[in-house]
Amino acid sequence: MGETTVTTREGHDRAAPHSVPDETAEGNGHVVKGLLRRVRTPRRPRLWFEILLIAVSYWTYSLIRNAVPEQKAEALRNADWIWKTEHSLGIAFEESVNHAVNSVTWLIVGMNYYYATLHFVVTLGVLVWLYRSHPGRYAATRLTLFATTVVALVGYYLYPLAPPRLMNGGDFIDTVMVHHTWGSMASGDLKHMSNQYAAMPSMHIGWSTWAGLTIFALSTVPWVRVLGLLYPVATLVVIVATANHFWLDAVGGLMCLAFGFAVARLWYGKLPYALPKLVPVQGQGGLLLPVKP
Repeated sequence: MGETTVTTREGHDRAAPHSVPDETAEGNGHVVKGLLRRVRTPRRPRLWFEILLIAVSYWTYSLIRNAVPEQKAEALRNADWIWKTEHSLGIAFEESVNHAVNSVTWLIVGMNYYYATLHFVVTLGVLVWLYRSHPGRYAATRLTLFATTVVALVGYYLYPLAPPRLMNGGDFIDTVMVHHTWGSMASGDLKHMSNQYAAMPSMHIGWSTWAGLTIFALSTVPWVRVLGLLYPVATLVVIVATANHFWLDAVGGLMCLAFGFAVARLWYGKLPYALPKLVPVQGQGGLLLPVKP
């Protein structure tokens, strides 16, 4: 009989290749994930940075908006198209609202000043309130506002639109000119400081709806929440009564706001109002402890 040969697995085990994890790639992946987590985690806002950011952002917004070519002919054609479209939809009654409100002097004068001031005062007031009382939601809500404004600039460039008061052949009343108030940067002596043909979308509606929804979602006082909902509605009446916008300009503003919320939702993984009220900070033992601003 021949000898029986026994083959052990020792040699095979020794020769079998072992997969070596790519520690460098894995480490880089952890670094990227950690960086993204850090950027997306709400942090306590710094006052000096927020003031500087808001000032520079609004200056840039105004600069770009006013740098968009005032394409008068195209803007007037677009206004005619908007007006005809609203007639076909049965909603072309801006002119009636404009004339009716203009007949009540104290009311239209008040609306002129509303148009000129609350657009900025309420928006800044809500930002300050968020900074002080809801620091964990501040950055995401501010991002919503900024993204809304940025996409509006694209609208001004791609779709120049004359406001109703500047339409050819229209019977709209420029309430600022008639009552000698400063309710619009695009009327009277101030008209050269602002692009008169950037009516679509309406950021009066975009910003007021942002502020109103924020107040409604986060306030705990019932009557304040109601005021939050009424604010964009009142703004809609004002922009139409003063002949600064069509109804459809307001729709454009709401679409920009929807885009802003989508950007914040994608970045933070939640809508701004669903984020924690307080700011998470690294505490002892690696725990996340909320602290008030």
